[in-house]
Amino acid sequence: MEKTTTSNCIIDIKNLKKSFGNLSVLNDVSLQLNKQENLVVLGKSGSGKSVLIKCISQLLKADNGTINVLGKEVNTIKSDELDEIRKKIGFLFQSGALYDSMTVKENLEFPLKRIKKELSNSEIDAKVNEALANVGLEDVLYKMPSELSGGMRKRISLARTIIVDPEIMLYDEPTTGLDPVTALEISELINDIQKKYKTASIIITHDMECVRTVADRIVMLKDGSVYKEGNLKEFENSTDEYISSFFKTKKQN
Repeated sequence: MEKTTTSNCIIDIKNLKKSFGNLSVLNDVSLQLNKQENLVVLGKSGSGKSVLIKCISQLLKADNGTINVLGKEVNTIKSDELDEIRKKIGFLFQSGALYDSMTVKENLEFPLKRIKKELSNSEIDAKVNEALANVGLEDVLYKMPSELSGGMRKRISLARTIIVDPEIMLYDEPTTGLDPVTALEISELINDIQKKYKTASIIITHDMECVRTVADRIVMLKDGSVYKEGNLKEFENSTDEYISSFFKTKKQN
């Protein structure tokens, strides 16, 4: 699936390095995310994909390099400025990270009450209903997470992420653990969110059908470094042994 990209840079990473003790995870990584673009980051386990997006959101602190997000250098800005940047970033964790003791409604209200403090109760209700409608789950308002299927929990996690109108979305393995039909539905939701909210997104995934559905551009990491950057067709037509074996193996599964 080929889609056009925009040219306005919204995240600019240069010479990023991150190690844990003697283990170098990210080694001089440079990449950009454009406004309203879906950028897929591929790579085998341990190549640094999840560490990369955690450094962007400052869940992890980089050792060296620069990470410019929405015009701010997140490695060096003050904590209150970082909090403002984080309000504009939605992070969909692999686990979903819903609060088990809260209903779906309470899960969705939580970020609104923390970030959108100016909203009235009726405005919060409207945002909650809109977010549920966007993921096709209007009828689960008062259910507990334990009452939902894996695909439904992923959708609710996505609704909770988009409810505060982020400019940037970071997806960590959004289709992991889901059956193929549900995984495709989540991939299509990522595209729907991109179009409706005009988000720029980084998607970490091993799911090649997800890649084919959402990717405007792909960056492949190998051993903590950028190995190749390009569009889907360039990756699928590559004669490079590492790239072609990765794609062919994944495509057959």
